[in-house]
Amino acid sequence: MEDLFTTLKKRGFVEQVTDEGLVRELLTRGIVTCYIGFDPTAASLHVGHLIPIMGLAHIYLSGHRAIALVGGGTGLIGDPSGKTEMRQVLTRQQIDSNAEAMKIQFSRYLDFSTGRALLMNNADWLTRLNYIEFLRDIGRHFSVNKMLAAESYRNRLEKGLNFIEFNYMLLQAYDFLHLHRTEGCLMQLGGNDQWGNMLAGVDLIRREEGVMAHCLTFPLLTTAAGHKMGKTEKGAVWLDASLTSPYEYYQFWVNTDDADVERFLALFTFLPLDEIRQIQNLRDQELNLAKTILAYEATRITHGVEAAQAAWRSSAAAFGSRDLPNNFFPSSSIPRAGAAADVTALPVIVKSREELQRGIPACELFFTGGLCSSKGEARRLLSQGGGYVGERPIASFDELICLKNADDDGRIRLRKGKKKYLIIQAK
Repeated sequence: MEDLFTTLKKRGFVEQVTDEGLVRELLTRGIVTCYIGFDPTAASLHVGHLIPIMGLAHIYLSGHRAIALVGGGTGLIGDPSGKTEMRQVLTRQQIDSNAEAMKIQFSRYLDFSTGRALLMNNADWLTRLNYIEFLRDIGRHFSVNKMLAAESYRNRLEKGLNFIEFNYMLLQAYDFLHLHRTEGCLMQLGGNDQWGNMLAGVDLIRREEGVMAHCLTFPLLTTAAGHKMGKTEKGAVWLDASLTSPYEYYQFWVNTDDADVERFLALFTFLPLDEIRQIQNLRDQELNLAKTILAYEATRITHGVEAAQAAWRSSAAAFGSRDLPNNFFPSSSIPRAGAAADVTALPVIVKSREELQRGIPACELFFTGGLCSSKGEARRLLSQGGGYVGERPIASFDELICLKNADDDGRIRLRKGKKKYLIIQAK
């Protein structure tokens, strides 16, 4: 049977590691406690956080202990890593509110009822530190010269590095030491931009406890086109359903570039690698079916089976869909041949029958329904033939959309380009 480290490496999770041989042995010989920290700088995690979350989930599912650490304390400082200027300072109330939201999202990937997964907040210990004692006991282990050589600090020196941010490495290292002392944690996981901070924690544990701890970083993923992962024209793709609906989340994944499908299936689903490798032999329509599998599995993991099935059925109703044969990614729970399609997960706005009998200008509906960000954009789109009612191009931006445009179910279906739909429901 393949060892865990090999699996993580094959799936694309390993970027840097303190010692590959020792880490492989550590993950093989017994149960190891690992942790990842996330600062609650927003009310939701986003797709850019998924690689570390999925990496931790793989480790947890293999039988190890997993700690998801919410940075309620470090979030009050702000991590300078990968930033060209200081983060906006949030209030304690904002940090606490964001931390509570993150706890709910983590629970979709880790089962905190088993005892092998822990959800912790570093505010519980960092906010209680005595500054003088911290400097004396922890700060004495840190060389300013080494800290300034770290990439996360070096890149900020030209624009100015705030003294508050300069303390961040010490606090993150102390987190690792605290979790080692209280939970026996021996491995920290994180994004590749955290490498310097993580090594500082390994060194601190060695100096304070005489123990060899380890760290492993995940790649900071970009798409095959070189774009930052998780960004769309609307901004970040959030894991919170109230910020990015399950249908929009599904559409983000189904629109994956052909060159990214195999890699994303390995990183963002739990499907077996031997099934994922069949991507190499797929072309055109079959590759699009594989994107459907990716979208369904990613949505199922983040939002649950019911939301994933609703998004799949609505997408099938909107764009059409070939039946998925039973031997195509058999480990996936996606609906198969003969499954019904519906439009319940598509964006819907309600208009009175009186309004629709009179007719509403198309540009107004495209704007108020969110298909376009402004009336000006709506006018340009419709004037250029980029808007549809049903399957018919809308003739002009001021064409009246009315009840006669409804389908047999009483819904009016508007479309922007090939991929964005809106349902108008009469009441």
